[in-house]
Amino acid sequence: MKQILYERLIQYILENQDRFYRTAYSYTRHQEDALDAVQNAVCKALEAYESIKNADAIKTWFYRILINECLTLLKKRKRAVPAAEAVGQDVYVEEAYEQGGGIEDELDRLEPDVQGIIKLRFFEEMSLKEISGITGLNLSTVKSKLYRGLKLLKENIQEADLWVN
Repeated sequence: MKQILYERLIQYILENQDRFYRTAYSYTRHQEDALDAVQNAVCKALEAYESIKNADAIKTWFYRILINECLTLLKKRKRAVPAAEAVGQDVYVEEAYEQGGGIEDELDRLEPDVQGIIKLRFFEEMSLKEISGITGLNLSTVKSKLYRGLKLLKENIQEADLWVN
């Protein structure tokens, strides 16, 4: 049973590595940090695979590990100034998430937990139930944060459009 679970986890990781990177990058906005978060999450998942109680919950279990790794890296980054920024060098920016792209800036203005819910729902196309499992929040709380966040996002975008026009 444990061997089958381990093989399923490895298969899931291999099939979804691009999605994991995209999710990590949407949190960290730095290539190296996103790669580190994914690598750390994979290592932790492989070390703790025996703690999976339900083989059908691998997705939510792994995403919870990945998001926690991203948040840990962000906390560490707040305490340290990146070397490239300290000396004025250019910082790598992923094309799919170019800075100054409008919606990403507006999304960054929302509370971190609301950002995470919106990213998982729309960027990773997860169900509200899966998001509830990943975040550890009640389904009704996930729904209310999602709809409140979308309302704020809409208002912020409309406000930004007024400044442009």
